[in-house]
Amino acid sequence: MARRVSMPAADDLFRPTTDPTTGAQPAPEQRPRRVRAVADDAEVAVEVVEPTGPKRPSGRVRHDEKMTVYVTADELLDIEHARLTLRRHGLAVDRGRLVREALALVLADLETQGADSALVQRLLDE
Repeated sequence: MARRVSMPAADDLFRPTTDPTTGAQPAPEQRPRRVRAVADDAEVAVEVVEPTGPKRPSGRVRHDEKMTVYVTADELLDIEHARLTLRRHGLAVDRGRLVREALALVLADLETQGADSALVQRLLDE
């Protein structure tokens, strides 16, 4: 005869994080500590500044917009290789941050160089 495994009920899995009677949250020592990413330049995130120089990538902030990009296996391997190279230089970045930084560099070059930018030249060569 096969034994049945006891699984937790939905109420156990999706329990409220606050006390419904008092609305109080658990004590700080019981709550897991959250790590929050902050912008690289806090002043830019707080006040609106007219763009005077090249745009900076968004850095480590919550991103509300999403874009899916498909890459080949070789391109993904190149991205991972770049990540590891940066790690050897003391910079631990994820793939998203790496792509945002690279995109900011290419767009800044396009804005300043126009038709002479590396992006335009590569796209014309295709």
